Amino acid sequence: MIGFGSPIFGAIADKYGSGKAALYSVILFLIGLYLFSLVNSSVMLIFSQAIFGLGCAGCGTAVVLGAVGKAVSEKHRTLSLGIVMAAGSLGQFLIVPLTGAMIEATDWQRSIVYLCFIALIMLLFSLALSLPSKNSGGEGNQDRLLKSVLVEAFGNRSYILLTVGFFVCGFHVSFVATHLPAYLEDISLPVWIGSWSLALIGLFNVVGTIMFGYLGDSKSKKNLLVILYSLRSFLFLVFIFIPKTEITILIFAALLGVLWLSTVPLTSGIISVIFGSRYMSMLYGFTFLSHQIGSFTGSWFGGRFYDLYGSYDVMWWICVGLGFASAAMHFPIYEKPLVKKYT
Repeated sequence: MIGFGSPIFGAIADKYGSGKAALYSVILFLIGLYLFSLVNSSVMLIFSQAIFGLGCAGCGTAVVLGAVGKAVSEKHRTLSLGIVMAAGSLGQFLIVPLTGAMIEATDWQRSIVYLCFIALIMLLFSLALSLPSKNSGGEGNQDRLLKSVLVEAFGNRSYILLTVGFFVCGFHVSFVATHLPAYLEDISLPVWIGSWSLALIGLFNVVGTIMFGYLGDSKSKKNLLVILYSLRSFLFLVFIFIPKTEITILIFAALLGVLWLSTVPLTSGIISVIFGSRYMSMLYGFTFLSHQIGSFTGSWFGGRFYDLYGSYDVMWWICVGLGFASAAMHFPIYEKPLVKKYT
């Protein structure tokens, strides 16, 4: 639902402003989160998460990165996008242990209600996004139909390659986040290794997103993506063969964290280079939909192959192959503005 909602809220942001899109989505986010605290059946669980997912779509990367892309000059845009992604990772790193402490002190239902109160601050931030941007574009571009922009984008070879390649990022991220703790438990490592591995991934993702965001302002973004996906595959390949101990797992998690969502500022940055910032939210939203389809696929196939083969070995090898395939897809991307650029 995050994936399907991203291009919808992205289009709302591009047409009516990031503030309105963020405000509507935060309201859905809060409703879905509160309904989750009332769950008493599988239907209620799915319904609450569907609403929550739609809310996450609008107050997530598509709208926020689009707002940043419009507000920041092209010279520092990729670094700024990286800083925003780093802030999200830092929030995850801080909130997860806080939530765990609240659950221990009360129960999970009350903890979710407390999280709703914490999330209310996003309503104030959504109002800040309503402020006008000096880089929002001219009047002619303001009236341009979103449909015609989409036709042009999906006829652009580089945009298609970027979107398909982003599927792999979602596949990797979701498979690891969903199944790494179970994999570590299967090989008889302590339970705390799983949670600390995910925490380290989130922490080192702060380093990675800022680092690759900084490099993306001066280096070729598509070449950095080729390097990044290749490094991921090499890391998965090494992980398959190394002895699995507490130390090696934590080192693996830290290195993977550097490469985790560092793709996001580079991917969104390429979209802004090719098409400009005016329709960045919507165009990145469709690319992010591909990412989320990859996330769904990585999560589901991880469990399915485990049911079939009794191990995750096949999935680790698939991650290796997909990483190299994505690197190959990014190599021919033409990282230059269209003749008619929408700024």
